[in-house]
Amino acid sequence: MADLYQRKQATYSENKIYPFARMDDLRSDIIDKCRRLAGVWRDDHPWLGMDDPALLKSAQLYQTDPETGRSGLTLAGILLFGNDQLILSAVPHHRTDLILRKVNLDRYDDRDLVRTNLIESYERIIAFVQKHLSDPFFLEGMERMSLRDAIFREVASNILIHREYTNAFPAKLIIERGQVRTENSNKPHGFGALDPATFTPFPKNPVIGAVFREIHRADELGSGMRKLMRYGKVYGGDDPQMIEGDVFRIIVKVPEFGISGKVQAGDQETRQNDRSGYSRNKVAGEVAGEVAGEVAGEVYNLLKVVGKGDLTRAEAQAALELKGEANFRERYLRPALEACLIEMTIPDKPRSSKQKYRLTDTGREVLTKIQGGG
Repeated sequence: MADLYQRKQATYSENKIYPFARMDDLRSDIIDKCRRLAGVWRDDHPWLGMDDPALLKSAQLYQTDPETGRSGLTLAGILLFGNDQLILSAVPHHRTDLILRKVNLDRYDDRDLVRTNLIESYERIIAFVQKHLSDPFFLEGMERMSLRDAIFREVASNILIHREYTNAFPAKLIIERGQVRTENSNKPHGFGALDPATFTPFPKNPVIGAVFREIHRADELGSGMRKLMRYGKVYGGDDPQMIEGDVFRIIVKVPEFGISGKVQAGDQETRQNDRSGYSRNKVAGEVAGEVAGEVAGEVYNLLKVVGKGDLTRAEAQAALELKGEANFRERYLRPALEACLIEMTIPDKPRSSKQKYRLTDTGREVLTKIQGGG
């Protein structure tokens, strides 16, 4: 009944006023951080000339209820800038559960329980994803970009911006083998899988969303979904799924280890934090053993020559006695880069004349496994 009442309301729960909340309960450092982030994108951003109370009023985080005449900080203001004690006083069930579950399927391999303001929550979601998901080499035009970060920037902002915070259902981001899935409470405008071709976006927390857009941690309503669909298939090999309901769900396919002609995970995952209960060497060994059985002959030959020392593209091609550059890039260089068996020595400048290639930790493990027959 409470969920039904919530769906029928014309107002947004983020605008609920909490008169007991004081300015002293807010994180002035987080407000200042957002002011500076907004200024990075606009030299004339109005927040730059405002003090904290003026900024809060400008962002609709301090309001007056037209019916009762009460003024104060809103739920949105508390969630964005409140200290942890204030947030848990207003919404004691607030949390975002970040879980890695690949080996220990009954519990988890790593976990971060986030119960803080939305600005730092966003940063911890991104940090958890970067810690446990690979970032394969990808060029868009002439520029290298991070598919992983582009996708999960949208996923993280969706979890935080579009959640129904009056519902005690805990938000989750769960990294599993081959996919990441998220769940968060929702005020639905329909039920079932969303079709990007016919989808009409509805704002769930427009005030929170507006702050995220001002600091460039979210795009305009609807464009984030298009970006997620655009890059998601390239990254994981299949279209992401978004399922509307009382619980909103996102499923994003992610690459795993192996050589199969599409992007695969790399040695970043072998450096999984020791809190998972598995040593780095053990994880790296298991991963390398899994990959070694799938390495094509061309990639193995490239690993052998690069393993003798850092080489430029031309030097590696000459060492393999190959004349065709296109053939070398397609059958040797690209698969090895995508599987993170080799890496660039100057990753920020992929077209540098001084660019060379070297083995990654996983590449060395794979080469050892193959040569040792293990």
